[in-house]
Amino acid sequence: QVQLVESGGGLVQAGGSLRLSCAASVHIFGIDHMGWYRQAPGKQRELVAHITSGGYTNYPDSVKGRFTISRDNAKNTPYLQMNSLKPEDTAVYYCRIQTVVGGDYWGQGTQVTVSS
Repeated sequence: QVQLVESGGGLVQAGGSLRLSCAASVHIFGIDHMGWYRQAPGKQRELVAHITSGGYTNYPDSVKGRFTISRDNAKNTPYLQMNSLKPEDTAVYYCRIQTVVGGDYWGQGTQVTVSS
């Protein structure tokens, strides 16, 4: 059974940086898309970064220019580099891995708190 575990979250002051990682419990074959999502209290889960198997990325305007997603296919790991963090970035961050055969895996989340 595939389990994803995020790490790298924590408390940071506004303007600071964090780097999130997502480790899989087993090797995942046929990885296609990888992504990072976040959910703040009282809000819906939203996409913050997405990367395709070909390395194409997309971001919502709210994080564009501040967040960078990357991937290590050999390690089944997506990363999220978050710079210039703002209090409104405070949320639980989740990784997601999708495969070409319909696998869709989510992590349990890591808390990111940005103080003003």
